[in-house]
Formats: sequence, structure tokens, C-alpha cells
Amino acid sequence: MQVCLRNINPVEGLCNGTRLICKSLLPNVLGAVIASGQHRGKHVWIPKIPLETNPNDSKYLIPFVRRQIPVRLCFAMTINKSQGQTLSYVGLYLKQPVFCHGQLYVALSRAKTGSNVKVLIIPPTYSDPRTEYTANVVYNEVLEKANMP
Repeated sequence: MQVCLRNINPVEGLCNGTRLICKSLLPNVLGAVIASGQHRGKHVWIPKIPLETNPNDSKYLIPFVRRQIPVRLCFAMTINKSQGQTLSYVGLYLKQPVFCHGQLYVALSRAKTGSNVKVLIIPPTYSDPRTEYTANVVYNEVLEKANMP
């Protein structure tokens, strides 16, 4: 499984984050089938595109252009990349707390059913004062105004 890294042709379903199944690899093009979304099952060809170094980036002494196919092998994806997608199974590896409740909601709500979600949480080390946690923020004033307990 690969994931597309660029908006190549949104009308045809080739957008940043589209999941693909590789069917053939030629010198300058990748043949694939879209694995999810409304274009699922559609055969597509993804060409190599030029990727240029940033001339202001001090990491590179010499500017250069590299031609490559804009896909990445996808065994995992970030919570942000999964937003808007529906997945059959979701496994969450929470090595550290999520940024906010909204991010956790997005991660937990990607699977078609709750029974297809598995979460691995690394136990916190309470002896480490730098350990951060996702705060359980509840605004009681809002709940009271909505007549909710």
C-alpha cells in the first residue's frame, strides 16, 4: 500500500493522502489502483515529477532537481493524514499524549466500527516531571447551560 504525497489530479482522485495499491512500476511511471474513496478501484498512472531543493536551505551546498514518483510506502499514517478517511481497521500507537481532544477524536473515529479500533498506550513514568498528558478539559458552564449533568 502506498499513499500519494501530492495533489496530482484531484478530479481523478489523485490527491494528497489517497491510498494506492501498486500494480506495475516502469522507469518513469507507477501503475496503481486507488484503494479508497469514491474513486476506489480506478486504475491510475502516476508519473515522476521534479522535486527541487530549496536554494535557501543551508543543508544543501549545491541546488539540484530529483525526479521521483510522489508516493510513500504506507504501513502507518499520521492522525492528520487520516482525517477525512474511513478505514476498515485502525491501530493507534500513542507513545506520547495527543496534542488535543480533537486530534484523539479524529484518530478514534476513522474506523467503520469501534470494535475495529485498537490502541497501544505507553504507560507514563510518573517520576518524570516533564511528562505531559492530554488534559481532560470539560467546561461545566457549557454543560449547565445545555441542561446536561
